[in-house]
Amino acid sequence: MDDLLREMGERILARRKQLCMTQEELAEAAGVTPQMVSTAELGKKALRPANLIKICTALEVSPDYLLLGRISDTDHSILAKKVACLSPVQYRYLENIIDSFIAVATEK
Repeated sequence: MDDLLREMGERILARRKQLCMTQEELAEAAGVTPQMVSTAELGKKALRPANLIKICTALEVSPDYLLLGRISDTDHSILAKKVACLSPVQYRYLENIIDSFIAVATEK
């Protein structure tokens, strides 16, 4: 259980930083206390299901991702909604960025 909480905390922290949010900003967006965010990020205490859902919503990730580190259909849907807002030119730029990233990430 300790490893699960620690890993979940690491994912919360990494996603929060990716979104350039402070703990206070995440807490406000999720409707929880900054102390709860801190405790969750440190993996010291499990989140109640309702608070887990609030944090997932604020971080725009699925519970599967926070709990298990798995990308789910919900995560794909969130990303698809973001991509759908792009113009055709922006879409092609994003496609090139993704192709370049995959090429670099899969080099050995």
